[in-house]
Amino acid sequence: MSVPDYIVVGSGINALVAAAMLGKKGKKVLMLERNAQLGGCLRTEEATVPGFVHDVMATTMVLFMTSPAFAALGKDLEARGLEFCHSALPTGVLRPDGTHAILSMKREDNIARFDALASGDGQAFDREMNRFGGNAGFVFGLLGGNLWSMATAKLVAKEAWKRGLKGLAAFFGEALAPARGYLETTYRSEEMRALWAPWALHCGLGPESSYSAEMTKVIGFAIELAGCPIVKGGAANLVKAFERLIRDQGGEILTGADVDQVTVGAGGRASGVVLADGRKFTSKSGVIASMTPDQIYTRLLKSAPTPLPESVSDGLKTYRYGKGNMQIHYALKEAPRWKAGEELGKVALLHLTPGLDGVSKSSNEAERGMLPAEPTVCVGQPTSFDPSRAPEGQSILWLQLPDTPRFIKGDAAGELDCPTDGRWTEALRESFADRVENMLRHHIENFDEAVIARRVYSPADLETMNMNLVGGDPYGGFCGLDQFFLWRPFKRPNNHMTHVPGLYHIGASTHPGPGLGGGSGFLLASSLK
Repeated sequence: MSVPDYIVVGSGINALVAAAMLGKKGKKVLMLERNAQLGGCLRTEEATVPGFVHDVMATTMVLFMTSPAFAALGKDLEARGLEFCHSALPTGVLRPDGTHAILSMKREDNIARFDALASGDGQAFDREMNRFGGNAGFVFGLLGGNLWSMATAKLVAKEAWKRGLKGLAAFFGEALAPARGYLETTYRSEEMRALWAPWALHCGLGPESSYSAEMTKVIGFAIELAGCPIVKGGAANLVKAFERLIRDQGGEILTGADVDQVTVGAGGRASGVVLADGRKFTSKSGVIASMTPDQIYTRLLKSAPTPLPESVSDGLKTYRYGKGNMQIHYALKEAPRWKAGEELGKVALLHLTPGLDGVSKSSNEAERGMLPAEPTVCVGQPTSFDPSRAPEGQSILWLQLPDTPRFIKGDAAGELDCPTDGRWTEALRESFADRVENMLRHHIENFDEAVIARRVYSPADLETMNMNLVGGDPYGGFCGLDQFFLWRPFKRPNNHMTHVPGLYHIGASTHPGPGLGGGSGFLLASSLK
């Protein structure tokens, strides 16, 4: 194996994007993945019974489809087999009494749908999306750019010139608002508030978190525009397309390659890596690690010749992880029949919740280490628009619980026996899944006769599959304002550089944070020579 320009540690979406972008520049890349398969949270398996194909973790690709990374690499990936499937109804919400709201990808339909819920709600939605559209260039520029850069400074200066300093301050003041206040003052119907409140959870936030209102606007704008697409045949097909592209560019990939440490040369620059099995690899230009701060600074640099800077050691002490996640997958003999209406069966991602207060309650319970009495449940229905994932006429359900405790202190409903050590057990995992199953049974009239098999992954199971999901946190760390934007991962900004020259840090724990947009991988690769 010839000496690569860069070694990429990990193979999640950011690592794949970084490797492909560097390859596009003519750089030779070596990708090292500790697991037997590539992809990180992009993992597709017959998790229930043979013939039923499930995305075990991540599935929705709207952030990737609308990203600069896809704009740069999309045609190359499509030429290597990538294909998306789309639903005309990307998201919706269903409340316990059967009342519901559904978002389509047509603005005129949405205005009519939402005005039918409460007079003026459709017009309010139209107004809010148009307002956001006017700000979209600035917002996405901040979310997707290197914050400490001349480009971002020029972007902010341009907005200050256009809006005036007071106008710019007003924009940021509004952008920092929590979703609760925004939803309560914008929409009259409980269904509209319930439609958007769960999306704060998918950003690692809660309805009372700072800037959660802005993120619900970002998501609303994005999914009305691009929907909630999935990869045809499973998310693993995106990984396969990336693998083909990287190899076609001259890159090399090794699985089962557990990187144990980064080697630092005499000049203090990262010069390569050592695997857990003793194998050594060197690089010409640097090492790119897609992982959590704890892994990169306490594991990979454990043998570094100089101690960690105080800003890094202090940052590690205070770095916090967010709530855990749970995944539940079903194989069904037939498509689910929703009691509240046939149209619900066509929704890509359907949230089950009592509403804004229900989302707030379940999120708060999980943050306090309690199993939510009525968790917020995201139900994906991939076979409704990608029938290749199940045998003909049959179906699957993809469930995500974004408000699950990492460390269990008790059960908010007072029904389940929780272990005294706070750890997830198989028995507790299945018992809590039964609670969720009862919610499905309440809404789906053919549930019991349709179910063939169920597979549940607790937060602990997810961490076992991917060491970056600490405690099952899929967002690489708490996403509150004090640990985001300028301050991710630490309070002293670094634009994906570390204190070791030639060692770069990407992934969900770095700006622009979690999601499948590949933002940090794209930003770093674009900046490297």
